[in-house]
Amino acid sequence: MTVKIVELAGQRWAILPEEDYKRLAAQAGEGTDWPEVPKPDAKGNYPAVEYARASLARKIIKARRQAGLTQAELARRASIRPETLNRIERGKTTPDTATIVKIERALETAGGEDS
Repeated sequence: MTVKIVELAGQRWAILPEEDYKRLAAQAGEGTDWPEVPKPDAKGNYPAVEYARASLARKIIKARRQAGLTQAELARRASIRPETLNRIERGKTTPDTATIVKIERALETAGGEDS
């Protein structure tokens, strides 16, 4: 892999070939398993429920990954079934408010811990 380090506006940046970037992003799991956001209809309207599910799922996945948690670990911390979290993250179910709050609290707690 060829990497070039440059400095712009006082910050150091690593520049690498696009193919290397794509390979590294795939290895990190970034964007490879995001639920698909539905397409708008002919009038430009998005299906509300499906769009909300996908949006929530993407936010949870991103926060979980940033906290360094697996689905199983987040589910355990949130006191929900791993299968439930998996369906939420795939955008296949609409969680109730209590479940969303449990996930949010588990993520907040995980973010404040020292690993």
